[in-house]
Amino acid sequence: MAGTRTRTTPATEAADPYAPCEDDCGIRDVLDRLGDRWSVLLVVELAKGTRRFRELQHAVPGISQRMLSVTAKRLVRDGLVERTVYPTIPPRTDYRLTATGRSFAGAVAALADWSRTHKDAIAASRDDFDTRHPDEVR
Repeated sequence: MAGTRTRTTPATEAADPYAPCEDDCGIRDVLDRLGDRWSVLLVVELAKGTRRFRELQHAVPGISQRMLSVTAKRLVRDGLVERTVYPTIPPRTDYRLTATGRSFAGAVAALADWSRTHKDAIAASRDDFDTRHPDEVR
C-alpha cells in the first residue's frame, strides 16, 4: 500500500538488522545529517571537551563562521550538542556533547580506528583496481 510505513520491532531488528523497509526506516535522514563533513568534525572536536565558538572555528580547518553556526545549530536541534549562553559582555557561548552526542562520538572513534587499521589494504585495492582498469573514472 503506497504511503504506508513499515514498523520494525526490536525482535525484527535483532533477527535481520539489514532487512529493507519502506522509507529507509528513518535512517537516511539521520545518516545524511551525521555523515556530513562538518558535523563529524565538530563532534570529534567536542569529544575532547567543552569548547567555545571561536575555539571550534580554529580547531576545524576550513569551516566558515556561517557553516559552523549552521552546523552547531543542527547538532543542538538533533540533541547531540548542548549550547549554553552566558550573559556576559561580550556574551560567552559554550558547546558540549550530550549523552547522545558522546555515544555518536564513540561510533565515530570506532570508525576512525577501523579506517586506520584498513587504510593500507584499501590503498592497495585501489592501486590494483586502477592498474587493471586504467580508463575507469575515479
